[in-house]
Order: sequence, then structure tokens, then C-alpha cells
Amino acid sequence: MANIALRNPQFKFIVASAGARSVVCTVTIDGTLRYTLTKNLPLSLVATQTVNFDIAELARDYIEITYQSNYVPQTVDIETNLKSYNAINGGGTVIDEPATITDKGFEAYGTFEEEVNPTVPFGRSLPTYLIPINETTTPDTFTILVPNNTAGKIPKINASNVLAATSFTASDTSVTTDGVVCNIKRIDCTKYGEGNRIIYINKYGAQQDLWFFLKETKNLARTNEGYKSNTITYPNGSSATYNVQNAPNKVFNTQAKQTHTLSSGYYPEFANQQFEELLLSEYVWLSTLRKGSGIIIPVKVKTSTVAFKTSVNDRLIEYTIEFEEAFDYINNIR
Repeated sequence: MANIALRNPQFKFIVASAGARSVVCTVTIDGTLRYTLTKNLPLSLVATQTVNFDIAELARDYIEITYQSNYVPQTVDIETNLKSYNAINGGGTVIDEPATITDKGFEAYGTFEEEVNPTVPFGRSLPTYLIPINETTTPDTFTILVPNNTAGKIPKINASNVLAATSFTASDTSVTTDGVVCNIKRIDCTKYGEGNRIIYINKYGAQQDLWFFLKETKNLARTNEGYKSNTITYPNGSSATYNVQNAPNKVFNTQAKQTHTLSSGYYPEFANQQFEELLLSEYVWLSTLRKGSGIIIPVKVKTSTVAFKTSVNDRLIEYTIEFEEAFDYINNIR
């Protein structure tokens, strides 16, 4: 079973023998047949022909991404079956029927350089953590930055291709699971409270934490519409009049969006990959306080451009990212 990245095209193919007139592709997701696709072949086909189907967007529709407190990646199981027939529209008899292809689909993506049909974890051997590698060490290691006295979880995939998450305590400076070490660098951010935790679906289709250790600025942007109302009245026995407390310029449909501008604090250069994956993520949450209680809310990354910094050019690497709450401030869910 391959772990396929569904934010990229994923091509499944069959080599249709000479005499084949059509190919039928069925896609079963989590045990339920969801799609039947048919391609008719040219009548003049006298040699074999390779026929491709892209199943990525079809399967991705069935991944329901929600915040998961256990940090185990959400996936779908996919079965793709391809058959060629000697008549159009899947009619006649079967000519070719290779084995059913089974995959596990992730809300993941590969880059252009990682070529066609990328799979998770993108060339790494199992077991591994489903977070970016610290490539500044030899050999490559895993390193995360976390505030003092803070526990957390790291998504992983074991040697048997089973998805899970490794927990670390509020005092751990490293964790080892299945022989793989992740170093935990502790940061003191007491000047600004406990820091701000952003959770996002990373390149590997897994939830990952990224901490912003310095200040937070909140802004509220209001929108509304207006119209001009006729406020004049015509009482009996006197001239027309109006009430100066009754505004002729009316306001309606007032709504607002709240934004959070977060400063990361100083990060090592290898963490640039994490900020890149944050900007490219389509699922992001902010851990914040509302009425004295912790709450996880969905947000969108409003910052669209980041100039990546390096220790050579900039010495100190810090980013300021703006997030917009992914809902209206005044509740209008109906």
C-alpha cells in the first residue's frame, strides 16, 4: 500500500491490449464504491496503449480534515481497479484486468522537484516523524522548538506503515520512538505569556505545532452597508417635521473579522521549511484564550508573501505572520 499525496495528481494506468475498445476505472474509498470512470479507445488501435486516470481530486473529496487532539493524521483508504474491454463504454468482455491498486490517501503534497505521483514520507525510510527534517545536522535529525513547561505530540509513521503520534512531557528535551530521535529545544517566552500555538496540516498531511514566542497584536476590521431613510413626519394640524435623534443615514448588515498578528521570535535557519509549509497549508488553527478558557479556532494565513531569512544574510531569523479568523465575529451560523 502506497501513501499517496492527494494535493498532487495521482495517475493510475493500465496497458490495454490490442483490440481493447474501452477502459473502466472504479475508485472505492473507505470500502464504498464512489466513482466509475470510462474512456473509449480509438477504433484503429492495433497495438497496446497506456491509459491513465487521475484519482487525486476524487479521493481528496472524502478526506474530512478537522482538528485532532491526538495528532494522528486523517487519511482515506483507496482501491483503484482498472479493466479493458473489447467494446465501447465498458461493454463486451474483459481483455485486461491487472491487480487492484490499494493506497492510503493523505492531505499532503510534493513539490515540482519531487516529480510525479509523490508519496509520503517523500523518500524517507520508515519509521519516521511526519515533520520536516533538520538538515543542518549530520546525519539529519528532527528538532522542534517548544516553550518551557509545555507538553505536546509529534505525528509519526512506524515501520509497519501505521500512523500514530508520540507524546512528550513538559520537561522532555528529546523523545525517541522506534529508534528515531526528535530533539526538543525549550524557549523561555514568559515576557509574553506562554506564547501562541499555531497548528497546521503540513506537507506530510499531518498536524504540526509552530510556536510564536513573542508579541501578539489583535485587530478588528468592521464592514457594513447603509441606506438613506426618509425620517420626515406629517402630523395633523402642523408643518412637516423630523426627530433629530432619528438618523436618516441607516446602517445594516454590520459584521467584523478579527486578525492576529504574531511574531515568531528567533528561529534557527532549518525552521524555514516549517514556515513555508504553514503558508502552503489549507488547514490552520490557533490555540487561544476566550473568557479565560483555552479554545482551538480555525484561522486563515492572511500573509501571502514571506522573504525567507538566512543566518548569513540576516543573522537573526524572525517572522511576523498575520492570521485572520476563519469565521465572522458576529455569529451568523444558521
